[in-house]
Amino acid sequence: MFAAGKKDMQQMDQYTITKIGLPGVVLMENAGAKIVQEITHQLSSENPKIVVIAGSGNNGGDGFVIARRLYDEGYDCLLCLASDPKRIKGDAKLHFDVYLNRELPIQYIHENSKKDLPEILERANIIVDAILGTGVSGPVRQPYAEIISMINTVAQEKKVVSVDVPSGLNSDSGKAEGPAINADQTITFVYPKKGFFLQDGPIHVGSWKAVDISVPPSTVKDIELSMPSVITKALVQSVIPKRPINGHKGTFGHVLVVGGSRQYVGAPLFTAKSALLSGAGLVTLAIPENIYPIAAAQVPVALFSPLSETDGHFSERSIHEITSKLQKFDVIAVGPGMSRFPEGEKWMETLFQSATGQTIVIDADALYLSRNYLPLLKSYKGDIVFTPHPGEMAILLNMTVAEVEKERMEHAKKFAQKYGIHLLLKGHRSIIASPEGEIFINPAGHDALGKGGSGDVLTGLIASFIAQGAQSLDAMIAASYVHAKAGEEKAKEYSHYGVAAPDLIEGVREMLSRLICY
Repeated sequence: MFAAGKKDMQQMDQYTITKIGLPGVVLMENAGAKIVQEITHQLSSENPKIVVIAGSGNNGGDGFVIARRLYDEGYDCLLCLASDPKRIKGDAKLHFDVYLNRELPIQYIHENSKKDLPEILERANIIVDAILGTGVSGPVRQPYAEIISMINTVAQEKKVVSVDVPSGLNSDSGKAEGPAINADQTITFVYPKKGFFLQDGPIHVGSWKAVDISVPPSTVKDIELSMPSVITKALVQSVIPKRPINGHKGTFGHVLVVGGSRQYVGAPLFTAKSALLSGAGLVTLAIPENIYPIAAAQVPVALFSPLSETDGHFSERSIHEITSKLQKFDVIAVGPGMSRFPEGEKWMETLFQSATGQTIVIDADALYLSRNYLPLLKSYKGDIVFTPHPGEMAILLNMTVAEVEKERMEHAKKFAQKYGIHLLLKGHRSIIASPEGEIFINPAGHDALGKGGSGDVLTGLIASFIAQGAQSLDAMIAASYVHAKAGEEKAKEYSHYGVAAPDLIEGVREMLSRLICY
């Protein structure tokens, strides 16, 4: 499944109309019919009062079809027009005229008539938002801004369904520069929009579903569009490494986890446990010797390589203690709990120069310590995987977190291509970028993951899947989705407040048992 931009959808619609020969009025009819199908399928009461609020553009045209079809199916439905009728043009005008010719219920609420809207909304059980579509750019003008605010005022007591995109939300950037509908559900056409996953998008979209309106999926290939992909359960099931029934610990790879310090003992342990309990055959923990007794007691199933330390962190010479052993490992995960120390940058440079082509997964403070050696990455013989959160990405790009968040997808893509790495930019909707410019969006996860240790679990998952034979991109796709879904499921058990890293690790085990059936 792809995530579409405004121009992508315009091109797909135009191709369907001009090349395939399906008129726009038919696409609009199909769109309205699909929305009605979704709404009526989910009804919890027999005769709800439904209000459809429509604008003058194509989104409003969908609304005219929705109101007419709901009325014909016997529902108590009222169409409220939020625009001057004289502004309705094209395909929307045809459907508006059909509605008027049928003499179906309509209320004009633009300009001075807005005073009637609060009472109308209070009587409704379901509000259908068909005011503004994918064309929004910048703050919403009046009277729409006030109407959107009125809807949001009563939204908590009603079900609000947005058509294609919540009115007021930029479908490309996900930015709401003024009032935007707080939808319970967004029913969108063909593909979800990029803005659903960026900036303010997840706050306003609610749950979403993409429905078919007869724009063929093959259109993407026919007109050579390049769009980011949305990770699905089916995709994850196809890329999680499969385990041969006659496999042994050597079959499933050996992960080296390098990290830990006096003040961050738990992080590398979470990474190691996550790797072990998601299928890695062997995991070795390379940690400062001062925390070895604690670590060995916590993860007895791991192997250990205690390294010399200075003031609670790795010493300068400790890198040489591990480089002679690197060839034994299939993947190296470096950074969890490592801390920032004076010799750290030289330490990371030596690691890059000494590794023997294994994939290196770099997280946490190892990202910071690598920031001045990014040009080295392009010449590395194996894959490099970066897993920054927005703050770490801001350091790597020498910009603010706000600047990173404003264009997450673009920054991730450019950084991965520039340095020839695989990048997982963490956040509410994580972005995965490959060196070839591919982009994947993880649609899963929520605030239950917002706690220390969560990223360490993800690092272990990625390393584990790579050790078991997955390509780096596939491992990132599978790990990010499984990790996010584990958080969602554990939140149902412990609440959004109560999920910690150990719960995530257990949740990962449960998710894998659901996703993979032998």
